[in-house]
Amino acid sequence: MESNIEELKSTGLKATAPRLKILEIFQTSEQRHLTAEDIYRVLLAENSDIGLATVYRVLTQFEQAGILNRNHFEVGRAVYELRDDQHHDHLVCLDCGHVEEFFNPEIEKQQHAVAKAKGFEIADHALSLYAHCTKVKCPYRDAAATPPAPAAGR
Repeated sequence: MESNIEELKSTGLKATAPRLKILEIFQTSEQRHLTAEDIYRVLLAENSDIGLATVYRVLTQFEQAGILNRNHFEVGRAVYELRDDQHHDHLVCLDCGHVEEFFNPEIEKQQHAVAKAKGFEIADHALSLYAHCTKVKCPYRDAAATPPAPAAGR
């Protein structure tokens, strides 16, 4: 908890209860890629009084402060992940939206070779592969089918 307070302060953000809670959710979640709705569902399950508008506001603040990266894997749906210094690419399921991270040195090497052959030098890149899940019993497909709980009075 103390390190989270320091992390927020070091980015210029005040350590408010909603910010600390949302940061904790990212740090403890089994899923690395979360939407605002995913965060809100966790908060509802914990009977938190943090509203969806606050979740969106905190995610934007975290992105601006460099704590989170935002990706748009699907039209109109932002997915957030804790920022780290390890480069990785993404494999996105078109059926349920689940995101898998991967790193493949051969793919990285090929991208640089293609850029060089075309007269470019890569400064940065993001690779996202979109695919349909072929798993017979995909746990993420079942979770995506479950509608979010209604926001009573929020």
